[in-house]
Amino acid sequence: MTLELLEGMLQKEKDDFKRVCNRLLSVCFLCKSNAGAKSDYYFLLRHREIFSEYLEVLGFHLEINEEYGVVQLVNPQNYNRLNLKLYESIILLILRILYDEKKRELSISDEVIVTLGDLQDKYLSLKIRDKMIDKTTMRNSLNLFRRFQIVELLDRDLSSEESRVLIYASILMAVKVEDIKQAFDKLETYRKGGRTDESGEDTDEEADENEADYLAPVHRLYD
Repeated sequence: MTLELLEGMLQKEKDDFKRVCNRLLSVCFLCKSNAGAKSDYYFLLRHREIFSEYLEVLGFHLEINEEYGVVQLVNPQNYNRLNLKLYESIILLILRILYDEKKRELSISDEVIVTLGDLQDKYLSLKIRDKMIDKTTMRNSLNLFRRFQIVELLDRDLSSEESRVLIYASILMAVKVEDIKQAFDKLETYRKGGRTDESGEDTDEEADENEADYLAPVHRLYD
């Protein structure tokens, strides 16, 4: 069946087809605004029927949003789903909120760029905790989302509040509108429940390590 799907393609197109399939299976998204993925995005659009049919055999579904300029690979059975830790999910949610806020200030074609200070300010405004997200957690989370083409890190030094992060439109598909309310409901539960032990000491750090996928509805990433 695979050979039949690829009939009529030049050898270079077949090689590109295999490479783009593997790229999608690895990173989940293709963004037109990402210079390194733009040609793959358009290649997939030209051969969308072949890609869709092939990936359906593997149990995946392609979601193509040409308005956003994003292709997403989705597994309806949720196989290979990436379970995010609590703070990874919170940072993803904050990226989505900031994307909406910044986009309202920009023209349609403008890139959405925020700083680490913007992320920390938004986190503190959610009143989840009265201290900022630690630098290691922030750096590791952003590097994870960079891998999935949700963000691009524009500065090497992530220790400064002025370090810039470009947010791709893929965030709109990773965190959809209906997910945001669910996420806020879960965060409210988290805030009200608190994290203390019998002595009244704060045990947030230990609890966070055990909160994998706490905000599961927020994300649609596959590994």
